[in-house]
Amino acid sequence: MILQQPYRIKTIKEYHKILGIAPPEHPMVSVINLAEITPYRSEESIKVVFDFYMISLKKVEAGDVVYGYGQQKYDFDDGILFFMSPNQIFSFKADDSFKSTGSMLLIHPDFLWGNPLAKTIKRYEFFNYAINEALFVSEKEEIVLKSFISNIEREYHSHIDKFSESIIISQIESLLSYSNRFYMRQFLTRKISGNQILDKLEKILDDYFNNEDIINKGLPTVAYIAALLHCSPNYLSGILKALTGQNTQQHIHEKIIEKAKEKLSTTTLTIGEIAFALGFDYPQSFSKLFKSKTDLTPVEFRASFN
Repeated sequence: MILQQPYRIKTIKEYHKILGIAPPEHPMVSVINLAEITPYRSEESIKVVFDFYMISLKKVEAGDVVYGYGQQKYDFDDGILFFMSPNQIFSFKADDSFKSTGSMLLIHPDFLWGNPLAKTIKRYEFFNYAINEALFVSEKEEIVLKSFISNIEREYHSHIDKFSESIIISQIESLLSYSNRFYMRQFLTRKISGNQILDKLEKILDDYFNNEDIINKGLPTVAYIAALLHCSPNYLSGILKALTGQNTQQHIHEKIIEKAKEKLSTTTLTIGEIAFALGFDYPQSFSKLFKSKTDLTPVEFRASFN
């Protein structure tokens, strides 16, 4: 079986050409009106990799389109906002009646050079969420987001001067900050699904640490847990932090300490045997984690029961 290699799009100008629209007015920043893109047909999934950031606020008006990001797929039929950073694989297929409205903001990393946003943009975890973890915005939220995108477009449409870059970057920062706020709202307003994830997480961790093969498997990773819950690692941590104040790694550590206390207080296993039974490669690592979480060494905790 021959795997399809993703097509790499290096510049914003190249992407404009592929879409069949006029060249960008600014080589590093562009806002694309999705309604201007000619409908297309793709029976097979097409994979692309961009060398720039993409922030897409869209709504599918007609037709059938399936987008994919990694192993996730989502059928778009509502207004959504999703984010992609450079080097992520994006796939899609659509029938020839497919049409969407909205805007697509493209930002080349070179535009951010010399500005703090070049580093801080990587802290926005939603750039690593899966497509099916897109942000569903309310009508009021959509108006707010559209205003920032319109301001960016208006700025580079006017004459470019020494203030243009800082003004555009300030609008990008505001767009990202509000997106963070709206994602937190989404986490909190979808508590039912969030609590279901919490229940499943608890069962996954219990099953993992009760498995006799844990010595060979080692400690569970965030990526492993997220895959079982059908979430991207960052999205899962975002949900958990919103609901419990703890990210996925902290939940794993909490379960380790719970199981460790159980073994220390009810068995005569050595500290090393307990460490290996919990998936640690080295007893010292186990003791260090236990001390950091309880202010006691495993030996001191066990002694408190005698």
